Amino acid sequence: VQLQASGGGLVQAGGSLRLSCAASGNIFSGYNFAWYRQALGNQRELVASITRGSIVNYPDSVKGRFTILRDNAKNTVYLQMNSLKAEDTAFYYCKGWLVGRPTYWGQGTQVTVSS
Repeated sequence: VQLQASGGGLVQAGGSLRLSCAASGNIFSGYNFAWYRQALGNQRELVASITRGSIVNYPDSVKGRFTILRDNAKNTVYLQMNSLKAEDTAFYYCKGWLVGRPTYWGQGTQVTVSS
């Protein structure tokens, strides 16, 4: 099983990006997924999560700006990021997990927001 993250890049403050995390293998519909980010010198932090039943959760820092979506038909999780700020600059990772089953991490994609 592999998770392939893509969609990062350089954007001006106030702009938008959409990250994608494509999952290979027969795990997608049964798993929960999340996006994390890690800025230089900081710990990895949760950005958004979505359960296999599509219940979503966001920290206050991104609530109202970021949206996590899953497309079970395409085995892909998306992170739509709007109103980006300089402090959103980080390496973004996707994660798939299910209690009692292996946890999978994608390789990450860099998001840089210029102010």
